[in-house]
Amino acid sequence: MSTVRPKKHLGQHFLADPNIARNIVGALRLPDGVGEVLEIGPGMGVLTQYLLANKAYQTSVIEIDQESVDYLNQHYPALHGRVLLADLLRQDLEKLFPNTPLSIIGNFPYNISTQIFFKVLDHRQQVREVVGMLQKEVAERLAEGPGSKAYGILSVLLQAYYDVEFLFTVPPHVFVPPPKVLSAVIRLTRNATEKLDCDEALFFKVVKQAFSTRRKTLRNALRIFGLPDMTAPIFDQRAEQLGVAEFVGLTNLIAANR
Repeated sequence: MSTVRPKKHLGQHFLADPNIARNIVGALRLPDGVGEVLEIGPGMGVLTQYLLANKAYQTSVIEIDQESVDYLNQHYPALHGRVLLADLLRQDLEKLFPNTPLSIIGNFPYNISTQIFFKVLDHRQQVREVVGMLQKEVAERLAEGPGSKAYGILSVLLQAYYDVEFLFTVPPHVFVPPPKVLSAVIRLTRNATEKLDCDEALFFKVVKQAFSTRRKTLRNALRIFGLPDMTAPIFDQRAEQLGVAEFVGLTNLIAANR
């Protein structure tokens, strides 16, 4: 294991505990058909070394920091040709890995973790699994169910297509530099819903709009859609009270009355 002290960048805190690194990599389940694993933000390779030890799949990494890329190319020859110097958020995963189901793993930079999950949603037909470490508060929010104040837009959108599991908490002292908050590891596994039983583009709009004024009832929050009749009981509820199935029904109701 490297003794190089990695620098902090992009809000990232680098894991320095090999046992936790092994546990994170061990959380990969590789759903049927997945033979490609993409690590986001590998830094100096604390997770990478354990990914490369498993010959059952191909590992690629994407890293925005040139210093880290140089280090990975020098110290992990098994990654030859599979270290991408790029910003994940600007990449088309289908072009990088054409017709290839993916598992994604990483110690996600705190300040872009939610953007990473929106990227996953954009590629939900390709990304079959995600194992990520992120701020505990965000991890809890993604895994939370209806009725909680933590439940929000990304909770609904992810749970529409993935089974979301909160796996374990990670304390600050195992990072360099130590963050001021707790971290946690979650796992997303693609569910059987290849396509929702509604207009999916409208579904995304409805969910986002419903939570835009979450303290208001849906009758007030969804006025933007210009529905002539909002007397149905569902409009008396607030966004945080609805599960995925209810949002699908609401989307269909809106589509039928626009």
